[in-house]
Amino acid sequence: MRNVAIVGVSQIPHTEATLDKSIFEMDYELTKGLIDKVGISKDDIETVIEASSDYWRGIACSNIHTLESTTGYLKEVSKVEQDGAFGFLYAYMRILSGQFDTALVVSDTKCSEIDMPFSNITNISADPIFQRWIGIDEISSAAIQAQDYMQRYGISEEQIAKVSVKNLKNALNNPYAHKKGRIKVDDVLRSPMLSYPLRELNCCPYSDGACAIILASEEKAKKITDNPAWIRGVGWGMDSYFLGDRDLVDTTVLKTASRRAYKMAGIEDPRRELDLIELSEPFAPQELLWYEGLGICKEGKGGTLIDEGTTEMEGNIPVNPSGGVLSFNPYVARGLIRIAESAMQVMDKAGEHQIPDAETALAHAIGGFAGEAHAVICLSK
Repeated sequence: MRNVAIVGVSQIPHTEATLDKSIFEMDYELTKGLIDKVGISKDDIETVIEASSDYWRGIACSNIHTLESTTGYLKEVSKVEQDGAFGFLYAYMRILSGQFDTALVVSDTKCSEIDMPFSNITNISADPIFQRWIGIDEISSAAIQAQDYMQRYGISEEQIAKVSVKNLKNALNNPYAHKKGRIKVDDVLRSPMLSYPLRELNCCPYSDGACAIILASEEKAKKITDNPAWIRGVGWGMDSYFLGDRDLVDTTVLKTASRRAYKMAGIEDPRRELDLIELSEPFAPQELLWYEGLGICKEGKGGTLIDEGTTEMEGNIPVNPSGGVLSFNPYVARGLIRIAESAMQVMDKAGEHQIPDAETALAHAIGGFAGEAHAVICLSK
């Protein structure tokens, strides 16, 4: 297999509403800025993958209207619906094929332009015959998962609240983050209940934002930069679509995806060998559950890990030094952002939220209700 690297990443500040730019202007500014920063021309980009959503953009063929603003004109282009991390994996495979030496991945969302409750959009993902009509959506399905998790393993609301406290504090050092602040466990527990046990501060915001990443084959990467982030291992998997067929606390799919990535990357002990993790946790309880699926603690011990401070910035394995999805959530781009943030860490470009001497990072993304799909990407210096 060819070696493939990330040679450049870019984000725009993720905000509650970007009123002065259309999504096309956002993508153009992001893409042009990244190409200029990397020091190549638009003609050096051989293929473009855009991760976008017809639902979240409100138009069919949602990538067609931004191809020109992302250098896609007259090039081999494709679209991946929903999470940007899966668009990244598609671009990675295109370079592995030998047909391309460079690829640009772009993902964006303007949640401020959605003229309906966000729950209505995520509800569309539900089974149309039985479950859509009862109103199941991203929040309520995550709440069911959280209840099961708490009852099965004795996870407390205080432990869940500690995830929000940690991540919003980390976000204070990230200029791209939307939601940030110094809060206490009591602040989380007093915030409004949305769907038991999920309170407002346990849940992600909905943001405007975008992210772009340039990948290159080893030969190209060495000509572009002397400080790439190498893709060492990848894995992904999909659980059953119908919620009634799933044990929502069973992380088998994530375990399978992470083991594939670890094997490919040569990682035998992730808790010892990973320097940081960027985790997709739209809801605070999921971070604790995903710890277990990634193999950095045993089943039911995610709460213990947060109690011990292991995943704090100063802990043995920092999780979400960027602030995570709880801090900024351009819905379709959130997985690609986890990869960008991980790449910035191993490239020593993460600024005030840089983990010292970061050599190896893991990026994680999800799709569907309650982690129906998972993707794991291991990067190294």
